[in-house]
Amino acid sequence: MATQNTLTNAETTLLRECSEKLNQLLGTDLNDYDRERLAALWNEALETGAVARDAFGLHPLVSDVETAEILVTEIGVSRAAVLGLLLNHFAAAGLISQDEVKTQFGNDVSTIVQGLARINELYEKNPIIESENFRQLLLSLATDMRVILIVIASRVCVMRNIKDAENDKARRKVSTEAAYLYAPLAHKLGLYKLKSELEDLSLKYLEHDAYYLIKEKLNATKKSRDAYIERFIKPIDERLKAAGLNFHMKGRTKSIHSIWQKMKKQKCPFEGVYDLFAIRIILDSPLEREKQDCWQVFSIITDMYQPNPKRMRDWLSIPKSNGYESLHITVMGPEGKWVEVQIRTERMDEVAERGLAAHWRYKGVKGGEAAVESWLQSIRGALETGDDLQLMDQFKMDLYEDEVFVFTPHGDLFKLPQGATVLDFAYAIHTKIGNKCTGGRINGKMVTLRHILQSGDQVEIMTHANQTPKQDWLNVAKTGRARSKIRQALKEMSAKQAAFAKEELERKARNRKIELEEATLMHTMTRLGYRVVTDFYKALADGVIDINEVLTAYLAQQRHERGEISSQTVSADNFTAPTNAALGAGKADVLVIDHNMRGIEYTLARCCQPVYGDEVFGFLTSGGGIKIHRTNCPNAPSLRERYGYRIIDARWEGKGNSQYGITLRIVGQDDLGIVNNITSIISKDEKILLRSISIDSHDGLFSGTLTIMLDDTARLKQLMQKLANVRGVKNVERM
Repeated sequence: MATQNTLTNAETTLLRECSEKLNQLLGTDLNDYDRERLAALWNEALETGAVARDAFGLHPLVSDVETAEILVTEIGVSRAAVLGLLLNHFAAAGLISQDEVKTQFGNDVSTIVQGLARINELYEKNPIIESENFRQLLLSLATDMRVILIVIASRVCVMRNIKDAENDKARRKVSTEAAYLYAPLAHKLGLYKLKSELEDLSLKYLEHDAYYLIKEKLNATKKSRDAYIERFIKPIDERLKAAGLNFHMKGRTKSIHSIWQKMKKQKCPFEGVYDLFAIRIILDSPLEREKQDCWQVFSIITDMYQPNPKRMRDWLSIPKSNGYESLHITVMGPEGKWVEVQIRTERMDEVAERGLAAHWRYKGVKGGEAAVESWLQSIRGALETGDDLQLMDQFKMDLYEDEVFVFTPHGDLFKLPQGATVLDFAYAIHTKIGNKCTGGRINGKMVTLRHILQSGDQVEIMTHANQTPKQDWLNVAKTGRARSKIRQALKEMSAKQAAFAKEELERKARNRKIELEEATLMHTMTRLGYRVVTDFYKALADGVIDINEVLTAYLAQQRHERGEISSQTVSADNFTAPTNAALGAGKADVLVIDHNMRGIEYTLARCCQPVYGDEVFGFLTSGGGIKIHRTNCPNAPSLRERYGYRIIDARWEGKGNSQYGITLRIVGQDDLGIVNNITSIISKDEKILLRSISIDSHDGLFSGTLTIMLDDTARLKQLMQKLANVRGVKNVERM
């Protein structure tokens, strides 16, 4: 029986097999010294048990070798990335120091090991990155792009190996993070194959029934689907060969995750999704003839089948920022079925499969590395301003968005996320232009800074010397760079206004022969309701409070401190806002948020009206507050899918002595006196208060809603049971 830190027999065999395969794949990339040193470290780690298992019971040494295989076969990385990955847990266990890594393996390897060390520290206690650690994660990722490639491959490895993990809660969290962070990261870097695998595995663990339903349907229709593909490509094959082109074709079925998203978006069953597959035509063309050959194939296919012009995508003329190049066209095939055809060369296909790591190997091809470096630079810039939650939202948006291509009047090309506005374009050109932007001129027509850009637009930015960024610009801007720069400018403006307000207060105090003392002034701010100095001076600058009012309050405070007058005013120092006053939360109930934190302010979500005793979770809002939802809230799946990083654990503690508002829906026969029977049951319970009742009747049936106040789920269940037993009541449900 293996101990916590040693390997099982199966793991030992797997490690040996993976190591041998990795050796074959790397070939001469690793020299003799690299291999000998790695072998020595592996032996030492296994003998001492210095490397501990992760939260799923997986041994990192085995996972690292499996991840290295993914890096080499799926991404095609070089020696530095593989060594950085294989050495990172040895360094963490103290078997080799950072200086030794640098001396023995080089600076590149050392940089990668340091980046992975920071990420490992974040994941040590929790298998998912929470919002407060997200900034640290980005700092690690932004240092070296190879670190991003490694963590993506590592997450793929984890997702492949947690099928039988006992910790289902951790598995769901990791799957959620894989879907909202690592799959979009893989997409951004052009690793479409890994992106699809991450999405499919996430769906498998998060929505088990949906995943296997689609998988079974795909298996059942495979034979007919293959036959249709054969009928579709046969005439194309003949025409392309007749044109003298060297090529091969293959069919590609959409990923299970993609099909599921389409089913949800179109609100249709599996049978209603028609474009289940795409045909890929891959040309063997020299670099100088690539575009010419691709357009020739495009012409041949559109002559044979009716194309859908709205579904055409030209990433040949202007490749995506991750280096992706291809022509996509959707045509009407036999039996009236739409079929997507992708046209590309061997080089383009390798870039599409392996992303930027493959792209950079081809010299003279523009885009790629410079584009991603620009993206990483925008991450570094965003880290300077804004809170972690806003940063996460921006980062996620930048990953997911497709691109639009717009031009300056001089013909310079800019790539922006779909949905970007004139304001985003202004900040993309230069921060100073963004700060002074008043609007734009698109194709000769004046537009506002809120105007959404379309591919092909020629945009001229209009500015004014007196223009300054506004708070509502944050709702206009879509890109992380623009929002980051706007917040930075607003902070600087606020600081200047606060400094001016402070000078004005000191000047008027001198005019009235008042000597301001720091301690007394702080107490005055508190009495006026300001606990933060910057908020106080901002209120002065905005005219929310008058300087003369402040000076009068200051003199009163000064006299009070000298004992000249007694003050009946309650100090804000001694005032503690009730945690949930608006909802009637009492002292006896305690919500424990995020493991052991108590006393944190929260509000109860109106959409699901949680009551003491419900299974709940916390959701961190964009304003920084916490909303408590029931785990079966109708909005919970959407919140977990789109904002998994904002979810916080929460549970009830204490006694349910507070009153909570909930709504019940009742349906039944419209009999005489039934409403009286319902209200009578509620009125008999002293601890239940009926706030409102609304009843509608139609065709002999009534339906209505009751809004009541009660203290816990046990009393709620009793009440619902009593109401269900009323003669004529058909259904009672909680809304």
